[in-house]
Amino acid sequence: MAKRALITWGGWVGHEPDKVAALFAEVLRGAEFEVAVTDSLDCFDDRAALAALDLIVPIWTMSTVDKERTQNVADAVAGGVGLAGCHGGMCDAFRNDVVWQFLTGAQWVAHPGNDGVAYRVRMTDPANPLVTGIGDFEVKTEQYYLHVDPAVKVHAVCDFPVIDGPHAANGPVAMPVGFTKMWGKGRVYYNALGHHADVIDHGPAREMIRRGMLWAAR
Repeated sequence: MAKRALITWGGWVGHEPDKVAALFAEVLRGAEFEVAVTDSLDCFDDRAALAALDLIVPIWTMSTVDKERTQNVADAVAGGVGLAGCHGGMCDAFRNDVVWQFLTGAQWVAHPGNDGVAYRVRMTDPANPLVTGIGDFEVKTEQYYLHVDPAVKVHAVCDFPVIDGPHAANGPVAMPVGFTKMWGKGRVYYNALGHHADVIDHGPAREMIRRGMLWAAR
């Protein structure tokens, strides 16, 4: 029986949520998932339907959500449903919702230099199947500064500061780019890349996210 995934997209259009949703749907269908795609958060209302899924992929940025909907997702993941996402689509989805931030493992707070910053993504857990054989790689995109749950397991990082600013006074910081965590019986995967779809539609970044979604699925 095929695994079932739900992709829901919306929020700030600058992150190309429709294109990212199409990309993720293609990846999951390539892994023989049944994929439902919606541009509404109404899908978070049905607790039973959420609990029957294998994977939830949120692609929302700078949006708002009812607390009941967040709790429904959190409960589904605690019961064993996977959660996976990238960039602002998961860890800047609902800034006003601390349950969402606790569930997802991080919250975006800044991207010094904005878009077009050149930096290196370094694998810190090269023996882990999530990143084995991928190797370090260069990107030119937004570099996310996150507030991160200390419980996460980090698989890749980038180094700050690349762009000068008040944060640079603290000295070098290795910021998580790819990490995993558990939420009850459910697995959570996050990747900070994905400002635009063309950042993650090819190469090492795509492969990292592909593996992460498959790992997270029930």
